[in-house]
Amino acid sequence: MITVRPASDRGVADFGWLDSRHTFSFGHYYDPRHMGFASLRVINEDKVAPGQGFGTHGHRDMEIMTYVLSGGLDHQDSLGGGSTIHPGDVQRMSAGTGIRHSEFNASATEPVHFLQIWILPETAGLRPSYEQIHVSPEAKQGHLHLIGSRQGGDGVVTIHQDVNLYAAILTAGQTVDHAIAPGRGVWVQVVRGGITLNGHPLTAGDGAEITDVAGLTLVGTATEAEVLLFDLAV
Repeated sequence: MITVRPASDRGVADFGWLDSRHTFSFGHYYDPRHMGFASLRVINEDKVAPGQGFGTHGHRDMEIMTYVLSGGLDHQDSLGGGSTIHPGDVQRMSAGTGIRHSEFNASATEPVHFLQIWILPETAGLRPSYEQIHVSPEAKQGHLHLIGSRQGGDGVVTIHQDVNLYAAILTAGQTVDHAIAPGRGVWVQVVRGGITLNGHPLTAGDGAEITDVAGLTLVGTATEAEVLLFDLAV
């Protein structure tokens, strides 16, 4: 079964400095029909105004992924870590027993546009940690490129959960296939552009939950597309 989650149906939070769209229930947006999918709990699409951001705040027992689409995001945390996250970067922060961090637009003149993704860890009470990698557009062009997994590895962030996270960039007519093993499900999130997913048209901000399907075919449409694909135990 493929269930499409249209971008227009997402929760909305607009605070002036922050424009956020919530695929799943988050903050003041609550919908019992959309509480996450398997261990995938949050996909927020955020746009933060120049010079603005999230002051120091805390998290526990969550795998937090940041994927920047445009601009730069300054990150500081209580582990002493600090970096600026740019397009193509993937950051994973394990909150574990507790971590405090801040996130601010790195620019005084341009907005920053990014996805923040939360995944429930398979074990509570992990030691807090974070890592960041860069994935070039060429690495994602025309195929599903692994960017996060339980095993981690060279150029792959470690996610403390049974999930494989892929990214792909598809031009018009480019096709990628993905086989789904028994006992697993998939969430596809369109970051930009448009695709068809087993014939279902999807555009930027749309997501799709896939269960009891043996395989997927993603085809780029008229505008170059970028997609994230989560393969999870269900």
